[in-house]
Amino acid sequence: MGETALAYRTCPLCEATCGLEIATDGDDVVSVRGDADDVFSAGFICPKGVALKQLHDDPDRIRTPLLRQRDGSFAAATWDEAFDTIDRRLTAILGDGDRNAVGVYVGNPSAHNLANLLYGPAMARSLGTRNLFSASTVDQYPKQMASALMFGTGTSVPVPDIDRTDYLLILGANPLASNGSLLTAPNMRGRLRAIRRRGGRVVVVDPRRSRTAEEADEHFFIRPGTDALLLFAMVHVLFERSLVALAALADHCEGIEAVAELAADFAPAAVADACCIDAAAITRLACELAGAERAAVYGRIGTCTQEFGALCSWLVDVLNALTGNLDRAGGAMFPKAAAGARNASGLPGQGRGARFGRWQSRVRGLDEIFGELPVACLAEEIETPGEGQIRALITVSGNPVLSTPNSRRLEAALATLELMVSLDVYVNETTRHADVILPAPSPLRRSHYDLALYQFAARNVANYSPPVLAGDPLVPDEWVTLLRLTGVAAGQGPAADVDALDDAIAGELVRREVEIEGSRLQGRSIADVLAALAPRRGPERLLDLMLRAGPYGDGFGDGEGDLSLAALEAAPHGIDLGPLQPRIPEVLRTASGRIELAPRALVDDVPRLRAALVRRRAPGELVLVGRRQLRSNNSWMHNLPMLVSGPQRCTLQVNPRDAERLGLVHGELARVAGRAGVLESVVVEVTDAVMEGVVSIPHGWGHADLAQSVAGAHAGVNSNVLADEHEVDAVSGNAVLSGIPVAVAPVPAGAVVAA
Repeated sequence: MGETALAYRTCPLCEATCGLEIATDGDDVVSVRGDADDVFSAGFICPKGVALKQLHDDPDRIRTPLLRQRDGSFAAATWDEAFDTIDRRLTAILGDGDRNAVGVYVGNPSAHNLANLLYGPAMARSLGTRNLFSASTVDQYPKQMASALMFGTGTSVPVPDIDRTDYLLILGANPLASNGSLLTAPNMRGRLRAIRRRGGRVVVVDPRRSRTAEEADEHFFIRPGTDALLLFAMVHVLFERSLVALAALADHCEGIEAVAELAADFAPAAVADACCIDAAAITRLACELAGAERAAVYGRIGTCTQEFGALCSWLVDVLNALTGNLDRAGGAMFPKAAAGARNASGLPGQGRGARFGRWQSRVRGLDEIFGELPVACLAEEIETPGEGQIRALITVSGNPVLSTPNSRRLEAALATLELMVSLDVYVNETTRHADVILPAPSPLRRSHYDLALYQFAARNVANYSPPVLAGDPLVPDEWVTLLRLTGVAAGQGPAADVDALDDAIAGELVRREVEIEGSRLQGRSIADVLAALAPRRGPERLLDLMLRAGPYGDGFGDGEGDLSLAALEAAPHGIDLGPLQPRIPEVLRTASGRIELAPRALVDDVPRLRAALVRRRAPGELVLVGRRQLRSNNSWMHNLPMLVSGPQRCTLQVNPRDAERLGLVHGELARVAGRAGVLESVVVEVTDAVMEGVVSIPHGWGHADLAQSVAGAHAGVNSNVLADEHEVDAVSGNAVLSGIPVAVAPVPAGAVVAA
């Protein structure tokens, strides 16, 4: 035994960004604990953080490139052999002259990975394809789209100032399980309890009585997919009762009259039946929100993954604005991230705004959003012949076979590709179809900075983590792998000069910074800035640039701040940059320089919502929703024994009344069918935690018996077999994963069921 060493790093496994204290003995991880001195999490840790040791030690994790053999098996290969294969086959496809023949899918873990965030876009640009997809279109883009239309950028998402609010209304979110989502805030249980201790109220609206709902003062069941109706009814009450109070926002808002006119048709009495919430209760919620001294409305994945996702996301912040709670302490506020914040770059209070639909998907004509196409159309873009057909696919840290709608159709489509390359740490349900799998190092062997998640943090902080353990000479960091792929795509071959490509990316980033009007580096010499960043390379060089040019940075000596990567390296527990502060109007990047309360793209979708008022549910109709779990993050943590131990969690939750009507028995099996597919066998969990007419299956399960031995032994079922790829939010193209019509029936005892 050697001497135990302590290292500090931020957990890379979910949005909470908790600080960890990691004890090591050589290359062995002795323990993982919460870092009591972390400026943000103050010692809080969830089971996922503790499981980092099992992820590091997992014998199933890929540690060498794998090449598919003729019999379908995988064989270990050298990195040069892997890249020679990629170069030969990818170059042949690109050589036919259709750059759109190559698609890219980026999974959720990339949001927690500095290298992927900084170098993934360069790889995509080198391919020159419009067929770019990510997990964001089954998750969060309705919220980011609405924010971009209202405030100018997709990262200008107001988050609840949870540590100072007196009234928090939560819709379609379970932050006690998710640890926050588009709301980076460790220890959500403690933060919610603190609201109640100081005399405030927490109200949850959800088809399930979630862990968060159990902590709340009040919980309302709501019919899935009707949140926008509820929110519009609350807006209606504010206008009807003269409770609109824009306060300091009055001089910065455009479109309030249009909102009032749109809300006229959505009186509480008109929406109550559709929502399954009493009209008097809707009116009371609106009055409580308006009457609270400091209040915030927060909607998340349940409000995004439904047919009116963009409208829901918009109306959340319409309510925050109309009650005077937008951009004030205790309300919904705009974080100011230390690095990468587009709403803190350039001239304050003005910009070009957001543009969407710059191109469309080839088959269905779905609009581009934030440079991507909706992943709901990925399968058809692979299947359908013609110019632009996807013949090769590169996946980065993703498992779309479990994460996207009608996943069996996508799985079948993947088998027809001429080439598939995956960057991943496992052979999973998606990468099993790859021709080449390129591994990534253990999270403990790479540096970490939450470039994306700090854009949505409930407090402004910055924390850089150097690698805990020395790099693995057999597994390069992802940025090196991505640059080698960039070189292949750019025609430079499998032995492209990675250092030269890295220099080019750094030089371009500096050039853009010195040319941005209003930048702290405007007019500086590119050579001088690059020299000041030396001898750093890779992600650290780019991060140092962004920190030093950012709102708290040292500006390479301009005297306005002192933040740099060196400062973070000297502060292993992070640097607290303070509570959220009012930022309007400087945060705005709309073309008008104002808050757009009635963006045309959203206003034009209101008639579709109005038509939903007259829908009638069929007697006995059931709809499916998902659910979040603390020990899980989508599909990628089920091979760690401590996270799948205990009672079975992939169950069909069903209300007792529905169970009695359908003949379902707790602990026995049910068959669930939807338009897109059928689950032949899922364990029934009878519980009054789910409302009548609704059933729930958690997302991310359905593991095949592959090279993930633990996940294969806890397979569960894939709820996205039931999701319909043709059902998307009309504005954002986001997949509809909540409110899916299903038929449920018991599986007779002794029946033989398919997998």
